Amino acid sequence: MFRLRCVNSFFRRLLHGGTVNRDQVLQQLRVCSAEDQVFDVVGRNKAKLTVNHVSLAVGMLWEFQKEKPQIIRTINLIKKHPQFLTLQVLAENKIALMDDSTLVDMLYSFLRFNVDPHDSLVQQLVSEAWLRIDRFPMASLSKFAICLNDQSLQHSPLMGHITHILDQRLSSIDDARILSTLMISMSSLVSPRLRDALCARVDDLLDTMDPSQYNSPRRVVQFLRNMKYSHRPLLEKCNKIFLGNIPSMDAENISIIIGLYQSLQFNNCDFRLAVKQRLIELIDSSNDPFSFTKLFVALAPMASEEIRERLENTALMLADELNAQQALAFGEALEEIQSRNLSLLNKVASVIERNLHVYRPVEVARITQALFMLQYQNPELFTKLRTILVNYLHSSVFPYEVTMLTRVLSMLPCPRLDESVFSRVEAVVSQCNLNDLNTISFALAKWVRNDSSYRHNTPSKYVRLLQTLNHCGQERLRTADRLDLLLEELRYISGEWFEEMLVEETMVTLQRMMDQINWSNVPELSLFLTRIGHLCPPLMDRIASVAIKDINKINHSATYATILPFSVLNYDPVQADELYDACVQRMIPHISSFDPHLLVLLAYALAVADTFPEELVRAIFSIDFLGKFDAQLETLPHALNMRTRLRLMELNRAVCLECPEFQVPWFHERYCQQLQRKGNGSLSPAQQQIHRMLGEVLGGINCVRGAVVTPYYYTIDFECILDKNLQPVPYSEPSTLQMSDRGKVHWGTSSPANSDELPPGAQRVAVDLLDSRSFCKGSHHMKGEALMTKRHLEILGYRVVQIPHFEWNSMELSTQDAWKEYLKKKIFSELSS
Repeated sequence: MFRLRCVNSFFRRLLHGGTVNRDQVLQQLRVCSAEDQVFDVVGRNKAKLTVNHVSLAVGMLWEFQKEKPQIIRTINLIKKHPQFLTLQVLAENKIALMDDSTLVDMLYSFLRFNVDPHDSLVQQLVSEAWLRIDRFPMASLSKFAICLNDQSLQHSPLMGHITHILDQRLSSIDDARILSTLMISMSSLVSPRLRDALCARVDDLLDTMDPSQYNSPRRVVQFLRNMKYSHRPLLEKCNKIFLGNIPSMDAENISIIIGLYQSLQFNNCDFRLAVKQRLIELIDSSNDPFSFTKLFVALAPMASEEIRERLENTALMLADELNAQQALAFGEALEEIQSRNLSLLNKVASVIERNLHVYRPVEVARITQALFMLQYQNPELFTKLRTILVNYLHSSVFPYEVTMLTRVLSMLPCPRLDESVFSRVEAVVSQCNLNDLNTISFALAKWVRNDSSYRHNTPSKYVRLLQTLNHCGQERLRTADRLDLLLEELRYISGEWFEEMLVEETMVTLQRMMDQINWSNVPELSLFLTRIGHLCPPLMDRIASVAIKDINKINHSATYATILPFSVLNYDPVQADELYDACVQRMIPHISSFDPHLLVLLAYALAVADTFPEELVRAIFSIDFLGKFDAQLETLPHALNMRTRLRLMELNRAVCLECPEFQVPWFHERYCQQLQRKGNGSLSPAQQQIHRMLGEVLGGINCVRGAVVTPYYYTIDFECILDKNLQPVPYSEPSTLQMSDRGKVHWGTSSPANSDELPPGAQRVAVDLLDSRSFCKGSHHMKGEALMTKRHLEILGYRVVQIPHFEWNSMELSTQDAWKEYLKKKIFSELSS
């Protein structure tokens, strides 16, 4: 009995001691379910709070906020609470007592509450973290990198040190969330070598992560966007993860991903169709300004007219509640869809006008552009915007900012610009890249056109600035030494200034860097050469050689860009057959994974080059593919939609004419008729001149017809018929070619001599004036499309006479007799030979 009493006494003492030693403050904090309760515990226990208490309290405050939708968070109220200041003071006093994880977590949480980066607490937390950084676990290092980004320290030596640590420890990271966070935090400091290593590592980690966690692949895509690096295999892997999660995504996440894809020019049909359906499902539940803005921006550009009208009606009801950033997003979305809803536009513009004082310079430029492109009629608002733009321009020191402000200012009708604007632009042009210089040249051209004093004021400020642009552009090209960086600057460049002042120097520079052409930059270089339309055989030969050698390293979707300049510019390198064969063999196994519109563009490019892979043709002209193609067209931007529809028609025509053995039906009759109704049937002055002279050469205007529509809807400038003795056959009346129900060619009753058939031995002659668009820039080399047209007209039974514009407008043909003699030689001599 005595022993039992002793044991009971021992347990009572142990239990009593446990109660005394238990951390009651910690217990009280852990049971809190709202911010007020946390602050109440803090207020009652100020003298007792330890590092652990402060850390838990601050962390809980952020967790409560994080769980709330963005629109109902109360971060500013929390920050102003007296006990929040208590936590700040206590945290600052206990920094030395914090372990590494607590230190970083504390910094992260305080920054989430918008504590100023210059606050002494934040400064001391960062300084202490810097001292310990080499021993941080990767999870803490990742969170610390986020904190540095929050403070705009992404270019700091400290971030450089983190980048070095990441480089050293990369192989040890086995968490995609940690790695992807580090990647976007330090993307501005990553070298091409480290970029490739990061992509390879995160590619492996994406295979091992929980596929329902799509934030990590989203950060990977954001990293690629930041690096301006379209890594197709990695993008496709991320896209696959997104596709599996779309049913659970909200409008905000969908909108973010769409924006990243647009920046990377990455299109995926399955993704766009799936997010379109998901966004439509979210319309009814997106009834607050925050979520509805995200929904509208993402869905409106790809929505049907009915859905778009529904969205605009809801937007009208919410417009007065928009904040400054939401109004900006709405304005740009309305510009993208070219909305004509004046009531909605007025409301959005009203919100923007009330908030002009909060917008940053680039945001004011974006607003001005959107309203201008929408042809919004509000002179007072545009006057305010112009004044703000000029004021920002006067004080800006960033080249990209000055460039954008200059470009948008040039859109607006304005009195003469003062000298200070030109001085500001002149002060930064030496720091501008080629694309920025080109943009400034556009603005300069507009100002010259609008300034009536220019022609009376030479040399003028315009001439001085233009000379500076020329010098800076040429100097930048002469000193360029890295092809990849140069191609990045050239990616969107075009226009008269570049053509006249820099294109020759650019071609010289690219040839100087030919040894840097490799499989990774072949597609980008090919697209540039296609876009500027300049034929450079040495560069093309090098591209062909690299592509043939390393075709398996080039992503299958990039085969389109690779062959494009050879097709469009009509250039056959020595290894032409090998090049096309290699690209076709690379592409064929992946036909099913191509976006429908890209597959059509690729097949058309091959058709221009007279290449028709049967497997590709049969895949495109299958019922399943065409159904998917139609569905995708509804989600594409208008310009790309129209271009792709046209290419499908032209591909259909080419296959029908050149590969009848494939038995592909012609199904674009109605589409072509619609194009004809929309078209401009007027003749240019040169065409009118040729028409008149052809009448004289052929013995009467009734022997020639203009703007003739052939079977399969080619429009030829002029047509005449010559009998077997090469004598013109007059038309009895204006006539048209028609297609029979079976798709065979026949002539109506208005054909020559009222006969359905040509006289024996007679031939139809097509006469086409080829303008500068049919030739490579700066040369007389004919492009591929002009040659394909000639092939097809010949298949249709025409003898084709092509009149290059440079021959017709040459000094040799400066008299009526010379022009007539030229036409006679073209029509009779060439056809008889």
